[in-house]
Amino acid sequence: MKFIAVAIILCAGYFCETAFAHPRGEWTKLILTQHWPQTFCSVNKCTTNLSYWTLHGLWPNTGMRCNTSWHFNTSLIEDLIPEMKEYWPDLLAPSSPEFWKYEWTKHGTCAAKAESLNSEHKYFSKALELYRKYDLNSVLKNNQIVPSEENYTLDQVETAITSYYGVKTKIQCVHPGKGGQVQTLGQIEICVDRDFQLIDCEKSTKEIWSNDIPAVLVSGQSDLSVCDHSMPVYYPPVPSRS
Repeated sequence: MKFIAVAIILCAGYFCETAFAHPRGEWTKLILTQHWPQTFCSVNKCTTNLSYWTLHGLWPNTGMRCNTSWHFNTSLIEDLIPEMKEYWPDLLAPSSPEFWKYEWTKHGTCAAKAESLNSEHKYFSKALELYRKYDLNSVLKNNQIVPSEENYTLDQVETAITSYYGVKTKIQCVHPGKGGQVQTLGQIEICVDRDFQLIDCEKSTKEIWSNDIPAVLVSGQSDLSVCDHSMPVYYPPVPSRS
């Protein structure tokens, strides 16, 4: 009886949803996350000439580091490496597999609770498949949302994406510091269910995966978070080579 009483009290808040809706800690959706290399590197002080959105990760909405004894093994995804280097690069250390190792340990071992993703190869190949299938680069370009020195409204960016996918995505920006007038487009999350079909993403700033890689912030800028409708959006182009 004491347990029931405690459970009723806890169910009044968020805990009930997380503790009882999925008693085995199984995820209900995956977050296909892509970042804009120019924004990432402006924040993290790296350099890149990539002119297309790259994969950040494929993240279950519950759990992290679910099996730290399940070690990442590059040889198991050897056939995927060329494609991963192109579409899922480590922008901070391009020749290193550490980024993939990190994503596997933190997120892949949790995604693997589903039979469809229960191996390293299944996890990474599915992320690449979804990246190609939902082709964010083409969606933006075909709707005239391209890197530019001219700013966009957030409505323009959202409309371009939503009109194609038919679901709500989560668009994140690097916000300016005090007195700043423009936010910089940084990351876009596309959500799918357990059958890999598109579903709405949550826009809550409380979701824990938004800033999966800690950012070394440049002076005057704040962290990556959901874009502000009241502020212009800057979509930085690739710097021209001198």
